[in-house]
Amino acid sequence: MEGSGHIQKNIVVIGNGMVGYKFLEKLTAKGLQTSYNIIAFGEEPYVAYDRVHLSAYFEDSNFETLQMAPRSWYDENNITLHTSDPVIDIDTNAKTISSHKGLTISYDKLIFATGSSAFVPPIEGVEKDGIFVYRTIEDLDAIIAHGKKVKTGAVIGGGLLGLEAAKALLDLEVKTSVIEFAPRLMPRQLDDNGAEFLKDKIEELGVDILLNKSTKQFAGNGKVTAMKFSDDSELPVEMVVISAGIRPRDELASKAGIDIGPRGGIVVNDEMQTSVEDVYAIGECALHDGMIYGLVAPGYEMADIVVENLESKTKTFSAYDMSTKLKLIGVDVASFGDPFCENAEHDAIVYQNKSKGIYKRINITKDGKYLLGGILVGEAEEYNLLLQMTLNKMKLPDEPESLIISTSGDNNAIGGVEALPDEAMICSCENVSKAAICDAVKDGTTDIGELKTCTKAGTGCGGCLPMVKDLMTHTLNEMGVEVKKVICEHFEYSRQELYHLIKVKGITTYKEALSEYGKGCGCETCKPAVGNILSSMLNDKVLKEDTILDTNDRFLANIQRGGTYSVVPRVAGGEITPEKLIVLGEVAKKYNLYCKITGGQRIDLLGAYLNDLPDIWEELIEAGFETGQAYGKSVRTVKSCVGSTWCRFGVQDSVGFAIDIENRYKGLRSPHKLKFAVSGCTRECAEAQCKDIGVIATDKGWALYVCGNGGTKPQHAPLFATDLDSETCLKYIDRILSFYIRTADPLTRTATWFNKLEGGLGYLKDVVINDSLGICSELDAHIQHHVDTYHCEWKDVVEDPKKREKFKHFINSEEKDNSLEFVNERGQKVPIAW
Repeated sequence: MEGSGHIQKNIVVIGNGMVGYKFLEKLTAKGLQTSYNIIAFGEEPYVAYDRVHLSAYFEDSNFETLQMAPRSWYDENNITLHTSDPVIDIDTNAKTISSHKGLTISYDKLIFATGSSAFVPPIEGVEKDGIFVYRTIEDLDAIIAHGKKVKTGAVIGGGLLGLEAAKALLDLEVKTSVIEFAPRLMPRQLDDNGAEFLKDKIEELGVDILLNKSTKQFAGNGKVTAMKFSDDSELPVEMVVISAGIRPRDELASKAGIDIGPRGGIVVNDEMQTSVEDVYAIGECALHDGMIYGLVAPGYEMADIVVENLESKTKTFSAYDMSTKLKLIGVDVASFGDPFCENAEHDAIVYQNKSKGIYKRINITKDGKYLLGGILVGEAEEYNLLLQMTLNKMKLPDEPESLIISTSGDNNAIGGVEALPDEAMICSCENVSKAAICDAVKDGTTDIGELKTCTKAGTGCGGCLPMVKDLMTHTLNEMGVEVKKVICEHFEYSRQELYHLIKVKGITTYKEALSEYGKGCGCETCKPAVGNILSSMLNDKVLKEDTILDTNDRFLANIQRGGTYSVVPRVAGGEITPEKLIVLGEVAKKYNLYCKITGGQRIDLLGAYLNDLPDIWEELIEAGFETGQAYGKSVRTVKSCVGSTWCRFGVQDSVGFAIDIENRYKGLRSPHKLKFAVSGCTRECAEAQCKDIGVIATDKGWALYVCGNGGTKPQHAPLFATDLDSETCLKYIDRILSFYIRTADPLTRTATWFNKLEGGLGYLKDVVINDSLGICSELDAHIQHHVDTYHCEWKDVVEDPKKREKFKHFINSEEKDNSLEFVNERGQKVPIAW
C-alpha cells in the first residue's frame, strides 16, 4: 500500500497526459493532497507534456519546452508518479489496480485519464517499415530519425492532426502529400469554399493535396515504397504518417466490466461517474451523451468537475462548445459556434478574397439579430470576439457584414471587449471569465505575465491571449490609468514615434535624444533602443557611444557561458575558399577556440578571451573576412543551397544571389535580428519560408516570401510576389526592410510586426509595390545610403587604438581573466558545467 501514518483515502489516476495532469493540478490547487494519497500512473517514460503544441518538438527536439511540469512538481505536491508503468488490471470489487511492474494498490477513487490512441485503418501492408502514427514523443523521435533518410512522404488524414503531421514532415524537408478520404480538408470544421481556400494556401507551400482518396495497400518489400489507392492510382513514397482520427483508450475499462459505448469510449454521466461506483473518466477516453471530445478544453472542464465533486456534488458537465482557432502550416483557420447551420434556419454572409487567400463566413439568425457561428480561413483576428458574441448571444450591429469585412480588426461596430457580459468565458481551457480577468487587473495586476499567473488565462492553448490583453488595457483605461505603448519611463514615445522625431530633428547621439525628448538618466531599455534607431538610420559607427549598448553590441561579440566571447566572421551565402578555411583553422588553433559549423552556414569560433578579440579580428580581416554581426540586431545570415551551379534540380544561381543579398544588407541595424535564405528550386533546401526574407527560384526568376520566423513560435512566410527579376526582388526587399525598421517596436521580429500590421499582406503590397503612402523613394534612399556607407565594425576597432584599448578584462591590467575554467570534450575545450 502507498502512504503511511494516519489512514488516508487513495486517489489513483490512470494516465498522465494533459488532462490527467490538469486533474492533479486542480486537486493540489484546492489543497486536497493533504486529504488524500494521490498516485498517478503513466505508460510513457515522460512526465505529462503538451500534445497541443507537439509539432514544436520538430524545432529543437527539446522535451522540456513541452512538459506541463517537471518531475519535481509531483514530489513537491506529495504526488506519487509511476512512469513507464501502465495499469494492466482493475478489480472493481476489491477496489484495487495492478500495474505492469507488479504494483497492487487499493483505491477509494479511481480516475481514468487514459486519453486516446491513433486510429490505424486496416490497410494491407500497414505493418511495413516507414509507416508511423503521430501521437507521442516516441512517435516523433521515430519520424525524425526516419525523415532524415528519405525525400518523400505522405500523411493519411486531412484533419487537424493530419495537417499538423504534414507540417512536421515539411520541417524535416520531406516532400509531402496529404491524402484525405473526404472531398475536402478539415470536413468537420470547414465548408467546401473554406476548405478550398485552405487547400490553395497549403499547396502554395509545396504540399500536394489528394482528395477523395482511399488507400487500399502499402506497397514495398519490407519497407513502404508506394501507396496504392482504390481508384487504381499510385503514389511513390518513402514514409507515411497515419493521422486518420483517434480511438478512446477504453480497453482497460472494458476488461474491468465498466460500460463502454457502442463505438467505444467509457460511458459517463454529467458528473463524469462511470457505471461503477467511485470510478470516473475524463478527457478523450470519456463518452458523454454519445460524444467523445477531442479538444483539451472540455477535458480540463471534466477534470475540474471531478475535483469539485470529490467532496460534494455541485458541478455537472453539459454539451461543450467545440470552437477552435489554430495555425495550420502557417495558415490561420478557425470555426466557431455552428459553422454549417445544416439544421438551423439562417442567413450566411460570406467574404472571400482569392488574391489574399482569405475566406470568412458568418451564419446569422433569419431576423438578423444574433450570430450562430462561422468559419475563418487565412485571417482569423476576429475569432475571439465573434466566438464571444455567439456564446453570449450578443446583439449584432446593424450591418453584420462589418464583422468580417473590416480590415482593422478593431470591431468597433460591436463595441469591442467592453460589450461582453461579465460571465463571458474568455479562456475556455481554464474556465476564466471576463469578470475574473478584470477583477485581477483592478486588484493591481498590470503585467500580462502576472495576469496569466494569477488567473491561469492564456496558459492553455493560448488562443485567448489577444482578448486577455485587450481586457487588461480596457480595464486600466476604465480605472483612469493611461495605457500607452512607450519605450520606457524615460521616453513617453513608441519606437516608431521616436524614430521619426529623431529623424526630423537630425539627432545623432543618445544624449541629444534624451535632452530633447526624454527625462532622467535613461536605462537598459531605452539606451540600446535609441542606439539601434541611430544605427539603423545613420549607419554610423556603432561604438561611437559604446556605453549605451548591450554587452554583445559593445564588444562586437556574443558573450558565452563562462565569460568568453564568440567570433563569427561573415561567410556570405555559405561560400568559402579553401584559403579562408585554412585561416579559420589556424586562428582557432592559435587562440584555442572551440569550432562549430552553425545552422546558418557559418563557422563559430567560441571561447575567445576579451583581450584577444581585436588580435583575432585583425588576423581574420587580413585574410579577407569581416564581422558576421552574430551579436547584433541586424542581418545575421543568408542561407543558400548550391543551386543551379551544382544541383541537378536547381533552376537559378541561389549561391550567387544569396551573396548579392548578404553583401547588400550586411550591417543593416534593425529592431531585431534578420535571417534570410535563398533556395535554388522548390525543393527548398535552404528553408527560405521560415526566414524573415525568403527567396525561392522559379523558372522565370524569384519568388519572394516575407516575415517568416523559426524559433519558439514558428511561422511560415507568406508569398509576397513571384517570378521577379533580381533587380525587382532587391527593390522590394529594400522597401520592406526599411518600412519594418521605421515602424516596428523594439525587439520585434518581422513575423510579429507583420501579424500586427493593419491590412496584413495586402496593405504591405500596397505600400511596397503601389507606393500607397508615397514613401517608396524615401525607403529606397534609406537602403542605398546604408549600402554606400557600409563599414566593418571589427575593422573599425582594429584600426582605432582608443577603441582597441577598451577590449580588456581589467581596466588597470593587460592580463586575461584566469578564473575561467574549461574541460576537454570531443577533442575541444568547452566551459566547465555550472
